[in-house]
Amino acid sequence: MLRVLHLVTQDNGGAGRACVRLHCALLKANVHSLILTQQQTSCIQNIHVLKQSKMRKSLTKSLRNLSLLPFRHSLKNAKDYFSPNIHIPYLSTNNQSLLRQIESFAPSIIHLHWIEGGFINIHNLASLTKPMLWSLHDENAYTGGCHYVAQGCEGARNGCRICPLFSNATHTHKTHKSFSRDISYLTFTNKQKTYNKLNLTINGLSSWIAKRAKESLLLNNKTIINLPNPIDTDFYKPLSQTFAKQALGIKSDKILLAFGAIGGSSVRRKGFFQLKTALKMLNNKEKYELLVFGGESENIDGIQMTNLGVIHDEVALVLLYNACDIFIQPSLAENLSNAIMESLSCGTAVVAFDIGGNGDMIQHKQNGYLAKPLDTQDLKNGIEWLANRNVSESQNIAKNARDSIIEKFSYDIVASQYITIYKQLTGGGGVTLKSYCDYLAALLLATFTPILYYKQLSSSNKYPSAILHPFYLQRYNINKIKTIIYLSMKILSLQQSKRILLIRERHG
Repeated sequence: MLRVLHLVTQDNGGAGRACVRLHCALLKANVHSLILTQQQTSCIQNIHVLKQSKMRKSLTKSLRNLSLLPFRHSLKNAKDYFSPNIHIPYLSTNNQSLLRQIESFAPSIIHLHWIEGGFINIHNLASLTKPMLWSLHDENAYTGGCHYVAQGCEGARNGCRICPLFSNATHTHKTHKSFSRDISYLTFTNKQKTYNKLNLTINGLSSWIAKRAKESLLLNNKTIINLPNPIDTDFYKPLSQTFAKQALGIKSDKILLAFGAIGGSSVRRKGFFQLKTALKMLNNKEKYELLVFGGESENIDGIQMTNLGVIHDEVALVLLYNACDIFIQPSLAENLSNAIMESLSCGTAVVAFDIGGNGDMIQHKQNGYLAKPLDTQDLKNGIEWLANRNVSESQNIAKNARDSIIEKFSYDIVASQYITIYKQLTGGGGVTLKSYCDYLAALLLATFTPILYYKQLSSSNKYPSAILHPFYLQRYNINKIKTIIYLSMKILSLQQSKRILLIRERHG
């Protein structure tokens, strides 16, 4: 039976919620799916919290902070954009409790999601022998620590040697010593050494980040696929706008715009400044009201605003998307936005910049409006274009929005895609030996003395069960070993090779 273990730092936030949704989609498809997380807030079945004593948690946190001490001044200016992941042997706890817990679940495949924040040290991944699929919720996996790469930065392609994010990026002499003081370089080299040891497949989640991963120095030699996150379209669905407004206590008859971001206007990447600039340029500002959720946001002159605060209840989110006329996502960097997907699934059009994975969901002037990247004038144009549609046009856009999500991102569609990939990466739940090289591969894996094992083969009427033992077949990648086997065959005499082939044909 296929057993999928998801690893994610927390089950809330953007990446955590996306992970939980995939988990639910797989459970609905009768897959044995589990989540192991550092922080749990949801009550979904099969979610497990990393077991650590208070002393272990305290020690892990202290050692991590100690390892980052030399870089504290640099990180002060980049905490919202950068997560270091370095391995210093004499400061590492090696997180044996995490590895033991992973092994106790006996997964067929390990699905990594967002694993920063001290949950997993990249170095520890090398201890895992199961096939791994890594969904990239941001760019951190192929950079020296940046979650989203600054425009024009080529660090991911050349080694992240002197990161412009940091105050110590003023080094002018390119010596190894100066590089070693750059935490982005240390993180990058740590990842590079570890990735080379991993049976790792990369999932981009959007066409944009899949392309970026292929162009990166760290991941360009890995298999890279592009499967999206799913959404429960039976939950995020169109409702009566009148009912939704009444449920939220909204009495306004104005055109309702909505903007949401964890942290509100305080997180620069979420684009509140760009939204503010665009709204100030609107004609007839008195026609609009802005609903803000996710955190505190500053006022915008001339625009009526209602701050709904942090919304933890997904029922309230569904009501909000249905209450508003237009959802605005002005983020400066985004992979596959949960908010865009949620809004479209509720039949509410979205205005966003044409950046990241937004184009995978928004079809320009069909179910929303894709503004030119970071162009606030065009963001304003998009808001007005949607606001000026007549009733029939607005209904058609709403239908397109809903249909586009059902067709590409619903639970059954996406779960089926992931199940196919999981089976491919695990050999369909077991490995079937179909070729002569497959038999030789299993032969060499089963023993350190292939010649003796050959004699056992030639004197037996059937193959020893050890050849097909799942321990050997799950621990190693048969396909990669075939090339090595082919070269190893040159060492064997032609007569021995022929005899093994004859035995295989006789019993195959």
